[in-house]
Amino acid sequence: MMSESVFPQLEALLPHVQKPIQYVGGELNSTVKPWDSCDVRWALMYPDAYEVGLPNQGVMILYEVLNEREGVLAERTYSVWPDLEELMREHKVPQFTVDSHRPVGAFDVFGLSFSTELGYTNMLTALNLAGIPLEARDRTVDHPIVLAGGHAAFNPEPIADFIDCAVIGDGEQAVLDITEIIRAWKAEGRPGGREELLLRLAKTGGVYVPGFYDVEYLPDGRIARVVPNRSGVPWRVSKHTVMDLDEWPYPKQPLVPLAETVHERMSVEIFRGCTRGCRFCQAGMITRPVRERSITGIGEMVDRGLKATGFEEVGLLSLSSADHTEIADIAKGLADRYADDKVGLSLPSTRVDAFNVDLANELTRNGRRSGLTFAPEGGSERMRKVINKMVSEEDLIRTVATAYGNGWRQVKLYFMCGLPTETDEDVLQIGDMAVNVIAKGREVSGQNDIRCTVSIGGFVPKPHTPFQWAPQLSAEETDTRLAKLRDKIRGDKKYGRSIGFRYHDGKPGIVEGLLSRGDRRIGDVIRAVYEDGGRFDGWREHFSYDRWMECAEKTLPQYGVDVAWYTTRERTYEEVLPWDHLDSGLDKDWLWEDWQDALDETEVEDCRWTPCFDCGVCPQMDTQIQIGPTGKKLLPLSVVNK
Repeated sequence: MMSESVFPQLEALLPHVQKPIQYVGGELNSTVKPWDSCDVRWALMYPDAYEVGLPNQGVMILYEVLNEREGVLAERTYSVWPDLEELMREHKVPQFTVDSHRPVGAFDVFGLSFSTELGYTNMLTALNLAGIPLEARDRTVDHPIVLAGGHAAFNPEPIADFIDCAVIGDGEQAVLDITEIIRAWKAEGRPGGREELLLRLAKTGGVYVPGFYDVEYLPDGRIARVVPNRSGVPWRVSKHTVMDLDEWPYPKQPLVPLAETVHERMSVEIFRGCTRGCRFCQAGMITRPVRERSITGIGEMVDRGLKATGFEEVGLLSLSSADHTEIADIAKGLADRYADDKVGLSLPSTRVDAFNVDLANELTRNGRRSGLTFAPEGGSERMRKVINKMVSEEDLIRTVATAYGNGWRQVKLYFMCGLPTETDEDVLQIGDMAVNVIAKGREVSGQNDIRCTVSIGGFVPKPHTPFQWAPQLSAEETDTRLAKLRDKIRGDKKYGRSIGFRYHDGKPGIVEGLLSRGDRRIGDVIRAVYEDGGRFDGWREHFSYDRWMECAEKTLPQYGVDVAWYTTRERTYEEVLPWDHLDSGLDKDWLWEDWQDALDETEVEDCRWTPCFDCGVCPQMDTQIQIGPTGKKLLPLSVVNK
């Protein structure tokens, strides 16, 4: 395929679409390298709109890691909105990168990062616009290798027909290793074609090539086994784990968007992994072990990133940021350092038992004091034991009392509906908790302008978690349960007006459940939805539950299964799960035992502070927990006079 810029053709279309600025590129800190000086070329995609995709840390990190390497270039592409898609088809403009507007089909690798399964139809749109055959088996040596990564890639089976390969786990070292294999194969004259390159990648043991595995099914629809169909291909593919995050201080030059995006801040990942052991949380399970970035490493990244971007807020990111062993010193040190610059700090939602007012005050010292966000997840004490979220209602009330007593007026609480063993009563207790929060806030503050927002999402069982065997609640049952809670909150004359209530209906969760625990047969559904016009399924205004259900009803009966078989059915210990041949490091027997503990309402401690529970990750992946304290302080930056 020709590699010239398509911008001349694209530019003529931009006056006719919404938000044309998102397609022009040229952001501060973006990179354009000479095409002919590089021998391995990556097109990286977060398969969503620019405003969601540009701030994505994973893509931003890989973009920089690859572009730092001599002879390698990486450019970015995002999903185009339907208005531009229609014009591109009409005027034969292919899917393009925003950096130099080259056709995606001209690159060696088309790498997609999936944090949610609802991006699958956007991937098919991009492939089709790029002129790349949708199915891997139809591609030639001249088409890019289509590579999936991100959290959803831990079960890539629903998109197995559409991708050439998948990488699970951390991407920094993995993309460099893959680059060298491609470079060597190209230097040798591309021997053996596409098949030989994929075989070289598969033989590393860290790249999964679905086409090199056959899936055999039992008469009742369950999987009998997954077997390699080439010699030298491993039976199980391992995840990648980067140790010593201080050696990977990315992004060093964060991208500054041209158009408005969902996060307008500079972000630093302060640690990776989580061992709190929340049984619903795929991210916490698949990113083990915990690896902390040092306080000095964080300070250097913040300093460099602020100088490179001009942002006025720093997000301290991780799955549970207040658990960093030196979070108090990090927050105070950064607040001191940037007091004159009025640089604000933010954490994602804070664990109730990790919150303290000193930390909260440091985080808000230079920025605006917005609401606090906590995630109890389960409405009742019993449910929190089931999900291993070891937080009592007393803990929560004590925490919010401290917050309201120190001048905060707003608290947001996140919960889930549809958790295993949940009853109506468990969900209705969410309303009781919100009332108790408001009552306590009024008591300690002496004010009536106290607000509490209850935000509820539907529970979706995920691969590589103890709940991977659990039945999912149907959309109808989810909606009925949430309606009862809504009526209870609205019916409270004394407190109801002070409680905000936000929730998603149960329909998107069923589609996400179908995709998250699906196998290769779900590929037919995805393709049918795409061909019927399905796009941007993560956006409420574009999502169509009816379309997904109709396409499933057309395609799944030939296999003797249906949507309920994948979603609301409970799995047994003996069942071969579609992702069992992908090794996240977690021992399957340990996950099963934790599932049984959930059913018994037994809690398990955090292995950072207690003896090992033998989840399997550290010995399996030859890794270990890496935590402080380092004993160092974050010193203010001072000008050295020479």
